[in-house]
Amino acid sequence: MKLGLHISNFTWPEGAPRLGAVLGDVASAADEAGFDRISVMDHLWQIHVIGPPEHDMLEAYTALGYLAAHTRRAKLLTLVTGVVYREPGLLAKAVTTLDVLSGGRAMLGIGAAWNEEESRGLGLPFPPTAERFERLEEALQICRRMFDGDETAYQGRHYQLGRLLNSPLPLSRPHPPILIGGGGEKKTLRLVAQYADACNLFNGPDVEHKLDVLRGHCEAVGRDYDEIEKTALFNFDLGESGERVGETIEGLRELARKGFTVAHGSLRNAWDIKQFELFRNEIMPAAQAL
Repeated sequence: MKLGLHISNFTWPEGAPRLGAVLGDVASAADEAGFDRISVMDHLWQIHVIGPPEHDMLEAYTALGYLAAHTRRAKLLTLVTGVVYREPGLLAKAVTTLDVLSGGRAMLGIGAAWNEEESRGLGLPFPPTAERFERLEEALQICRRMFDGDETAYQGRHYQLGRLLNSPLPLSRPHPPILIGGGGEKKTLRLVAQYADACNLFNGPDVEHKLDVLRGHCEAVGRDYDEIEKTALFNFDLGESGERVGETIEGLRELARKGFTVAHGSLRNAWDIKQFELFRNEIMPAAQAL
């Protein structure tokens, strides 16, 4: 099993004046510890499940560019970009830029968006659910074509692009991997089967059913279910002095049993980089054996 570090909280003890330096140290430590990928949320306010909206939050693609300069191996992505936050042409260009400057380590994480409060507060579009999913499918089509170098004009219901020029093209082949976040059975998982290289699900009691639904969508569109990477959100809580390492490894073992190959995990007090030695020495070897 591969591990991903998901950095979702930037309200750290030394505050904004040291946030850049500490974030760079965290990314470097995670990269050296063997994390396969590092992700950030695509939010502009903190989300309520983590803290109040006034807590520190960084814009995602600026942050990922910074992380690219502080890492050598880890893939870089959002979990996940809300489709209505950026026009698809600009999004494809941002991911391509990240891929080129990182040496081919970018992924496109994308979903239908959900944070209406944030969107209304900052004047971002937030159309009804059905339209957001229509826009998601069109954005996936546009990004795939731009990653592939297809410059043909695009005429969709919501997006019209005259020329899909994207120069330089991404370094990743055949394209930066596309991950779709969410477990909606009728729309989201169908889009995974049709367009994505990976899915990301909440590890809830119905997660195995969600994977069965995805398998059915793959059969319907003629897609090989096994070629889609199955990733799940995970909580890395190692305890104050590493006393929960065993519980963490057991949680990863349970994820692997369900069919997941990647755990995207938030780490309590990620700014405390001493924790990454536990990953390097104990958790990574155990995860790689799963």
